[in-house]
Amino acid sequence: MGEEMKRQQRTVGAIVKVPLEGGYFTYARILKTKFAFYDFRTKIDIEDLQEIISKPILFITGVNDYAVTKGLWLKVGKLPLDKSLLNLPPQFIQDALNPDKFFIVEKGIRRPASKEECRGLERVAVWTPEGIQKRLNDHYAGRKNKSVEADKNLEILYTQKVKVA
Repeated sequence: MGEEMKRQQRTVGAIVKVPLEGGYFTYARILKTKFAFYDFRTKIDIEDLQEIISKPILFITGVNDYAVTKGLWLKVGKLPLDKSLLNLPPQFIQDALNPDKFFIVEKGIRRPASKEECRGLERVAVWTPEGIQKRLNDHYAGRKNKSVEADKNLEILYTQKVKVA
């Protein structure tokens, strides 16, 4: 793993290689504030960047920058972002203190929303690289992912205990 730990910068438009289990990997695209993950699992390095970005996008979400800056996901190239990747799909926020309160964030604007409006949307979140890799491995293995299931059911999976002085 020593040679994999390559220092890199987070570069908008860059395509990164995301390692998966069983010698597979997939590719993701660095967006302004998020990552777009392509529905494309392979064991063969793809040199044609156009071939990678022609694949459908599986999901778009936030990921801790150390996935790139610590070289866990190596950059393989860069292409300008299409207009379609400049306007992100709507995502939802669930109030952790009041779980029945929901919001939709679209084009940088946050508005109140019903629980039903949020069904099927990606939760506003910042995933760890390891969490994303587990999510992708589960997807390709046909397994349910605990975090994705919680989002589908609009449940809060992780709650923080607030200490009151």
